[in-house]
Amino acid sequence: MTPSEKIDQLIATTADWRGKTLAAVRKAILSANKEIVEEWKWMGSPVWECDGIIAVGNAHKDKVKLTFSHGASLADPDGLFNNGLNGKVWRAIDLFEGDKVNAPALKKLVQAAIAFNRGKRAKKKVAEKRSVAKVAKTTARVKTNKTRA
Repeated sequence: MTPSEKIDQLIATTADWRGKTLAAVRKAILSANKEIVEEWKWMGSPVWECDGIIAVGNAHKDKVKLTFSHGASLADPDGLFNNGLNGKVWRAIDLFEGDKVNAPALKKLVQAAIAFNRGKRAKKKVAEKRSVAKVAKTTARVKTNKTRA
């Protein structure tokens, strides 16, 4: 079974308001970018990724929780985050029965998360290139010293 099929199954078997809310969250997330991939991790959690993890969704007893892996680094002009506000890395959106999913705001937040992931990946590539260049320079210096000896 693919991760998307497992998410379909989770939504179908969560037949109350939480299933409908999770379905609305999923739809908003997937509408943000065609490159988003659905995964199934941590023994039963839907995960959305694009150049890194964007968010993890869970249907709890009294809420649907959407946790953004790097939420603390994202601007939240629409005030969607309502959990983990004092944390240094993640932020979450807890949706309770009767809450409406603000799809346009969620889509913007997902796009910001993708931009963050891509920026982080670009910085990592630059650091790797610098590291390779440093090793090459050190290797060249060692070879030069050996030929002088």
